[in-house]
Amino acid sequence: MTLSFFDQFMSPTYLGIPLIAIALTFPWIMLPAPSSRWLNNRMITLQSWFINRFTQQLLLPLNLPGHKWALMLTSLMILLLSLNMLGLLPYTFTPTTQLSLNMAIATPFWLATVIIGMRNQPTAALGHLLPEGTPIPLIPILIIIETISLFIRPLALGVRLTANLTAGHLLIQLIATATLVLLPKITTVALLTALVLLLLTLLEVAVAMIQAYVFVLLLSLYLQENT
Repeated sequence: MTLSFFDQFMSPTYLGIPLIAIALTFPWIMLPAPSSRWLNNRMITLQSWFINRFTQQLLLPLNLPGHKWALMLTSLMILLLSLNMLGLLPYTFTPTTQLSLNMAIATPFWLATVIIGMRNQPTAALGHLLPEGTPIPLIPILIIIETISLFIRPLALGVRLTANLTAGHLLIQLIATATLVLLPKITTVALLTALVLLLLTLLEVAVAMIQAYVFVLLLSLYLQENT
């Protein structure tokens, strides 16, 4: 029986245990732990360089109060990047293709930035709802539009990450299925399809890294508006 292409996005269970919990904790097991030696190995050195460069790039647009979020945003970036990359391996499951998980990550972070803005600078936070120099007849309409755009931010974060990863995985499975079907019939076309599959896999690796970075970058921009 041919399974549906969307079955790969179902949360798998084994002996009644949801494997999404194991998938969420697996990246932390793979990260090398720092040691007390004078010189670290190449893996830890490369990891530390990447984390330092990313943190510096992330904190550039932020004010000084926003630097308190450095550890949290960097940890979120490493988690999303690890989950996206590990999900490209065969016989694995990508938790970030689930909209419920992405919304559960995006909503608390977005809400925290809004609460910080309302607590520290309520005038400036509310001022974002009405651009300066707006004509008086357009004030109620613009306030409604800006309020809707404010509350739609977490949905946009979750849907963007889910849609990009889901589309990439679905394309990979469609082209892989076409390659297997064409291989015994038209070998030349099957080889060309396999080449397209290889290029698409490389593109999906880039998408997995870029989407994790974009998710955290947008959160930092929301934080910048409220600090």
